[in-house]
Amino acid sequence: MSLDSITTSVDEAVSGFFEPIATWLGEVVFYSVPVGGTELPLIVAWLVVAGLVFTGWFGLVQVRKFKLAVDVVRGKYDEKGSAGEVNHFQALTAAVSGTVGLGNIAGVAVAVSIGGPGATFWMILCGLLGMATKFVEVTLGVKYREVHADGTVSGGPMHYLPKGLAERFGKNGKTFGKVLAVLASFFVLFFGLFGGNLFQVNQSYAQLVSVTGGEDGLMGSSAGALFFGILIAALVGIVLLGGIRSIANVTSKLVPAMAGIYIAACLVVILVHVSAVPAAVATIIEGAFNPQGVAGGVLGALIIGFKRAAFSNEAGLGSAPIAHSAVKTKHPASEGLVALLEPFIDTVVICTMTALTIVIANPASYVELRQGGESIGGVTITSDAFATVLPWFPYILTLAVMLFAISTVLTWGYYCMKAWTHLFGRSRTSELTFKVFYTLFAVAGSLLTLQTLIDMADAVLFMLAVINIIGLYLLAPVVKRELNSFLEFVRARNAGEITEDGEDQEPVKTTV
Repeated sequence: MSLDSITTSVDEAVSGFFEPIATWLGEVVFYSVPVGGTELPLIVAWLVVAGLVFTGWFGLVQVRKFKLAVDVVRGKYDEKGSAGEVNHFQALTAAVSGTVGLGNIAGVAVAVSIGGPGATFWMILCGLLGMATKFVEVTLGVKYREVHADGTVSGGPMHYLPKGLAERFGKNGKTFGKVLAVLASFFVLFFGLFGGNLFQVNQSYAQLVSVTGGEDGLMGSSAGALFFGILIAALVGIVLLGGIRSIANVTSKLVPAMAGIYIAACLVVILVHVSAVPAAVATIIEGAFNPQGVAGGVLGALIIGFKRAAFSNEAGLGSAPIAHSAVKTKHPASEGLVALLEPFIDTVVICTMTALTIVIANPASYVELRQGGESIGGVTITSDAFATVLPWFPYILTLAVMLFAISTVLTWGYYCMKAWTHLFGRSRTSELTFKVFYTLFAVAGSLLTLQTLIDMADAVLFMLAVINIIGLYLLAPVVKRELNSFLEFVRARNAGEITEDGEDQEPVKTTV
């Protein structure tokens, strides 16, 4: 029996067994209600409302403290002797690598194709709101993290939900928090294995096959798939064995590189069509409030833009705090401010660049789809937009997809390991077992699709958002105190009352 027939049989068997479960779960998690002629998924509304609430609660923190967030990333307020494993910049790039990916390339193309150019405007707005949510969850992640005897750190919803709720509500809060922590760990682990690992490897392999001659080309055979899977698994395994320090060292180089390559390509297309920029911007704004050919009109464009942004930046899902918790800091809110830059980079910058490139280039595939043509893959539209100026861009896109995929697999490997150890213990044997298991999944990614499990993983990840945001609402007063404490520290540091090494400093007052 050939490798192809074996993998096909496995795919079909898994899909046949899990498809009814995945269908039911998807219908529950992504349940939609008719609004103004279109469908509104309640989970998207849940995420957007959280962004609105936290934006108001913290007084537009994403705008007022944006410059301070950049200063923190630059290391201006670092303190010697702070617990943690990585610096602010490394923590940010590690977390960004888990969100920046195919959603920024393919998902945005789908948004502007179905929701029209105006979806871009609403996507940006959702990204801005998500910055406030990300600030809240990451501050809590650092506040309630666990620093182990060997200096390593564990954080995320599986830690701040039980600890924070116990602190605020006593015994009942502790019991409720423990239940939520177990669920959070399971959700993170399940999504990481299938959505954060298998899917990323599978899609990067598919893109590589497409530029090397297709199914009959160099990489189109089963042997090519196996070689690719082993190569990616080896790279992931080596880095994963080094822990968050190793992952952060890699992602701190990969993320700027992949973002730089992609944004540079966007700018080339935009500059070539620079005369079309004012008209494109006007089209986006006009389309946001007076869209043509979009189901549900303005509301339809809004929902599509919000949906793509919420799925892309993961604000409120509780995943990013796991990476950010490893930061070296004595002030949890400092990393919360750093984290609010994440949706800005992911959605406001990279997603917007993709959308603007497509609208300006206006490739034939985009025009056809907007006119009611047959639906095609989102990544194809993006690639076609670049090809109007850069005919060889599919090769650059392949490199970008590879970098996106590897960094995402690495980051989700770290997320999954923290979920695994929360469920099964932190022993060396437990951690090694997980790393081997996760690495083997990367090999399977080039051989299997297991699309049904990936669909389940998406639903499971957004189930995490439900329990996570409940916790964020209940713990928001804690975040307010932490922000005031850090702002007082910043004031004192700027005034020279506190030195970088913390010597001879006066106690920092906490403003409630």
